[in-house]
Amino acid sequence: MNITSLQNAKIKQIVKLREDKRQRQRDGLMIVEGWDELTLALKSGLKPETLLTAPELASRSIDISSAETTTVSRAVFEKISYRENPDGWLGIFPLPKRSLDDLRLSAAPLVIVAESVEKPGNLGAILRTADAAGVDALLVCDPRVDLWNPNVIRASRGAVFAVPAVEVDSPTALAWLRSRKMRVLAATPAAEELFTTVNLQGPTAIAVGTEDQGLTDFWMENADLKVKIPMLGQVNSLNVSIATALVVYEAVRQRGGTS
Repeated sequence: MNITSLQNAKIKQIVKLREDKRQRQRDGLMIVEGWDELTLALKSGLKPETLLTAPELASRSIDISSAETTTVSRAVFEKISYRENPDGWLGIFPLPKRSLDDLRLSAAPLVIVAESVEKPGNLGAILRTADAAGVDALLVCDPRVDLWNPNVIRASRGAVFAVPAVEVDSPTALAWLRSRKMRVLAATPAAEELFTTVNLQGPTAIAVGTEDQGLTDFWMENADLKVKIPMLGQVNSLNVSIATALVVYEAVRQRGGTS
């Protein structure tokens, strides 16, 4: 057993990385916990600096010889874990560096624009939808929670490593979309048209905002089209990740089952 002390300096650093976005940015590091998430991170080509495992908790192995592997006690792992039932695997990775220039689009691209999403669970769920629907890219504009927040990684089930996702400010994102002749569709309860009645087969960017405020004036004023999801009850909005999934999958349906 390499580490059994809860006061170990490496363990304290990992706790800081887990809890503090600024610490992640300063160190240029992120935490990836869980066998499934680690497997997707490795499959995407990311290389860990360190792997930590608790033999008492780990039922599956990860075969990688290029990274240092440290064994820790169950108590130590439970201190660094952010899960209720950890599976005994956690990796420290350099933060991926992605930009708009790295994105490759299909002939009729489908892009999600998520503006100012603040809950890790919502951003993670949007990433899962983006992966499942095969969207070309996710632009995370003016985020309140970063892509590499451990809870986003967990909520996405590792989809953050499979989806071409970039954090970018809204004006830069819009300019990039315009340069690629993409139509911007804003999802808003204030729209007149239903999302099922518009043509989503061409190059399209679906913009969604926060649940309490919706999209800002910037995206509302620059949208080429506004659509709504019918609300037949007393509540006037859906969870942003559910709304995103509905509109994205309508686009997938119109495209014959592929985005």
